[in-house]
Amino acid sequence: MLLPIVHTPSYDAKFAPGHRFPMSKYRALADAIMREGLAEPGDFHVPPPAPDNWVKLAHDAAYVDKVFACTVPEKVEKVIGFPIDERTALRARCAVAGTIMAARLALEHGVACNTAGGSHHAGRAHGAGFCTFNDVAVAARLMIADGEIANALVLDLDVHQGDGTAAIFAGDDSVFTASIHAEKNYPARKAASDYDLGLPDGMGDTAYLKTLALVLEELRDRIEPALVFYNAGVDVHGEDKLGRLALTDHGIEQRERMVLSHFRSREIPVCGVIGGGYSNDIEALAQRHVILHRVANDFIF
Repeated sequence: MLLPIVHTPSYDAKFAPGHRFPMSKYRALADAIMREGLAEPGDFHVPPPAPDNWVKLAHDAAYVDKVFACTVPEKVEKVIGFPIDERTALRARCAVAGTIMAARLALEHGVACNTAGGSHHAGRAHGAGFCTFNDVAVAARLMIADGEIANALVLDLDVHQGDGTAAIFAGDDSVFTASIHAEKNYPARKAASDYDLGLPDGMGDTAYLKTLALVLEELRDRIEPALVFYNAGVDVHGEDKLGRLALTDHGIEQRERMVLSHFRSREIPVCGVIGGGYSNDIEALAQRHVILHRVANDFIF
C-alpha cells in the first residue's frame, strides 16, 4: 500500500515568480511525488474548502469572516505577507481541510501526509508570517471536539518557532506543543510552547540529530498522544533563504526517519505537514519537501 497523500491544485495560489513566498512549490511537490512513484494523478486525496465553523474553532470569528469575504484589512495583510483575495482565501481553507483529511487518514493507516500545511504563525486573532489559518490547530480542535482523538502532540521542527500554535493552545492540556527551532530566527518575540528548544545558528546534521534524539526521549515521558501532527519544515536546510541552520538533504532524511520510527514503533499515528521551505530554485525545494513523503511511505504497515 502507498502512503495516503492529500493534495489539491488549489494549494497553489499562483503568485508571480520571484515572490518572497514560493507558492509554486506545492505544484512542484506534487510533480516530484508522482515522479518518485509515490502517487499517480488519481491517487491524491483531494480536500474541499473548510467551512467557517471549523476554522472558528481555532481563530477569532470576525477574522475568519473577513478572510472568507476577502475583506482583511491591509495592515493585517502586511503581517501575513500577501493579500487575501479569492485565491489565497481558497488556498487557506483547502490547506486546513487537507490537514484534517490527512489526520483522519493517519488514524486509519498509521501515517499520512499533506502536501501543504504547517501554517504555524497564524494565531487566534489573525494570520502572520505567510500563514493565513493555522491548519494544525483547527484540525486538532475539530478532532478533539468530535471525539476522534482524546489528545494530540504538535511536534514542530520548522526552523521558525511555532508561535501561533503555542498561543492558541496555551492553557489547553489536550494539545501538547513542542517546537525545536533556530533561536535567533523569526519570530523575534517567541510564544511559550509546552516545550521549546532554541538552537544556535549553523547547527548541522550530527549535532541536530543527536539533539532531536534526546528531545524525543524527553517528550516520551511527558505525553502519550493519540495523534502526532508533525511539522516537517525544510527551512532547516543550509541553503534555505530564511533558515539559520545547516542541515543537508541527508540530515533531513534522517530527521524524518527518526521522528516516524519513534512514533510508529509505539503505534502512534502521525500526520505530516510540510511547513516552511524557501528558495528561488523551486525544483530543489520540492526535492527537499518530497523527502517527508518518501520516508513516510516506508512506515505504512
